[in-house]
This record gives sequence, structure tokens and C-alpha cells, in this order.
Amino acid sequence: MKILGIIVLVAAFLITLALGAQNQIMVSFDYLIAQGEFQLSTLLGTVFGAGFVIGWVICGTLYLKARFAKNRLIKKVAKQQQELDQLRAQPIKE
Repeated sequence: MKILGIIVLVAAFLITLALGAQNQIMVSFDYLIAQGEFQLSTLLGTVFGAGFVIGWVICGTLYLKARFAKNRLIKKVAKQQQELDQLRAQPIKE
């Protein structure tokens, strides 16, 4: 399944490069503090790359957060299991 995802990602990147190579038009891009003239292909590549990096950072952060929560819960379950085993080992008081 990972291989299929990688193939799709590489294909999307190659399609983006092919489309970008066909778009050599200079465009005016207004950003927050200034304005610049860029080739459309450069602008598309930069925005695609920035979006890809931002997406990986967000997904990575959420993955690490979930993994830490899982580890915390595993330790909690192990502690509760140990407590339960100790309680089961004690004789019943009547």
C-alpha cells in the first residue's frame, strides 16, 4: 500500500513539473508585504512544495501526538493490569 502511495505522489509531482514547464508566462504575484514578477512554473512549484512541506509537518505533529498518547495509555493499562493481578492474588476476606 505504501508503494502505491509513493507512486501516486511521484506521478503528481511529475505532472506538476510537466505543466509547469509549459507555463513560462510571467505573472504578477501580490503577497503580504510586497509584489513580485515570477514565472508561472516557478510560482506553481514553490506553492506546491510549500503546501507539501506544511502538510507533512501537520501530519507528523498529529502522528507524534497520537503515538505519545498511545504510549501513555499502554503504560497506564500495564499499571492497572499489575494492580488487578495483585488484587486477584490476595485472599478473599469473609
